[in-house]
Amino acid sequence: MKAGSKTPDRGVGTGIPTRRSGRQPVLMVAAAVIGLLFLFPIAYLAWGSLSLGGDFWATLASPRTLGPLRNSLTIAAATAGSCMVLGTVLAWMVVRTDLAGRRFWRVVLALPLVIPSFVGATAMLSAFGRGGLVPFLPRVEGFWGAFIVLTLLSYPYVYLPVQARLSTTVPAMEETARLLGSRAPRTMVRVVLPQIRSTVAAGTMLVFLYGLSDFGAVALMRYDTITRAIFSSRLFDRASSLSLGLVLAVLALVVASVERTMTPDRRPERGIGRQPVRYRLGRAALPGAALTAGVVGLALAAPLGVFLLWVIRGSSTVGIGYSGIGDGLGFLLRPSLNSAVAAIMAGVAAVVLTLPVAYAVSRRRTRIGDAAAASVTSVFALPGLVVALAVVFWAIRAPGPLAALYQTFPLLVLAYVLHFGAQSMGATQAAIADVPRRYEEAARTLGVTARRRFLAIDLPLVMPGLVTGGGLVMLSTLKELPATLLLAPIGFETLATRIWNAAEDGFFAEVGVASLVLILLSGILTWALVLRRELQG
Repeated sequence: MKAGSKTPDRGVGTGIPTRRSGRQPVLMVAAAVIGLLFLFPIAYLAWGSLSLGGDFWATLASPRTLGPLRNSLTIAAATAGSCMVLGTVLAWMVVRTDLAGRRFWRVVLALPLVIPSFVGATAMLSAFGRGGLVPFLPRVEGFWGAFIVLTLLSYPYVYLPVQARLSTTVPAMEETARLLGSRAPRTMVRVVLPQIRSTVAAGTMLVFLYGLSDFGAVALMRYDTITRAIFSSRLFDRASSLSLGLVLAVLALVVASVERTMTPDRRPERGIGRQPVRYRLGRAALPGAALTAGVVGLALAAPLGVFLLWVIRGSSTVGIGYSGIGDGLGFLLRPSLNSAVAAIMAGVAAVVLTLPVAYAVSRRRTRIGDAAAASVTSVFALPGLVVALAVVFWAIRAPGPLAALYQTFPLLVLAYVLHFGAQSMGATQAAIADVPRRYEEAARTLGVTARRRFLAIDLPLVMPGLVTGGGLVMLSTLKELPATLLLAPIGFETLATRIWNAAEDGFFAEVGVASLVLILLSGILTWALVLRRELQG
């Protein structure tokens, strides 16, 4: 072979395909198809807006849009910033410090994610003011009310992925920093944060998009956002409603693209088979415990107290299935089972469906992969009602046997995956990006096939990210309402729909007990499917 000649697509002296051959076309095709699937809700918005004579640019420039849009961006940015700090700090304390009761906190800190925003906002409004648990404090409404509720219910979007990532960072650099006399805060900033930056960014983006899409909390807190405009105009001005939804989708695509360009294409080292460094809090032990207990108290204990108050007070309404303490809970058995099955199926399906996109973005970084990732991410910014209506729209118009999928369980799971797939993809993408490239190169040099490399090397290393992503989808599915109401098979009732129906009828005792069961179910599933292996380590 002549000097300077190249051997394309072959390993040095091995005849083994390199990264550019083999499975790359298959991976890119799979990512492209999945990206197109996630574009269906946006296509529905564009189609509906154009067919009804909607004008996207006129809607965007309208004063009726600019004010709510500004409010949406404000609440989303403020919530994302607070959750970024709170979720990261809490994850560091329960994984990397000697915080008292950290195994207990590690589970309960994830549970506020399962509380629907409208239930959390209702509980907060009921907790303060006359007749509440804390009658001497006034109610907080408007921006600050929405901000507090969304922060307390959304920080697990950052907390869960970061605590999984902190369990796998390489300890060598931290141990070196400690030997050189670096204190814990400095080590956290200079050594740990660079290793978890992509994971923090992915979780923060999810919080931002969730803040854009939320309707329940902002509506009850009387804070005018673009989702309120979408819901208020959906009946008498559908063209404007669809155009406003398209504004959210485009905004989400821009945010996803910007986040992707700002995320460095680097692979921090991972710790394999070694316990992460654990720090002593020392004088910070009491403030750390107070912060953790305070967050759990406000985000979980306070709503639980309101729910218990509703149950104790009971209901004087005649004809409901539950009127207070002493009544049986058999009527919640079937909804609980339905919720658990749907949540687990959605979590698994989301991980499987978004894995090719996450892998394409993390390992190949092509325009197709980036576009597919932006497509998956954008759907999370849409209100759940818009995603559900889009699935209904395309299901009804589907050709042949596909039309029979309407109001079937598989289609319901698909709606869950479309809406929450970004949660799974973000955690998976960060986990795959953190796998050192040298492992893949070494396996390829030894002649290991791509399939065996993935099963033997990549999959064990990214499993915490996969489990965390699936867990996020699972917890979000447990509280999902619009898709369940519109797409569930006849007679299929979940705890979320039971809570909604009881709240609409004013049966707060039933709302309280169903919410308590929902939180209990989420705790059991979170421990059994997400955190059990880590807690035993």
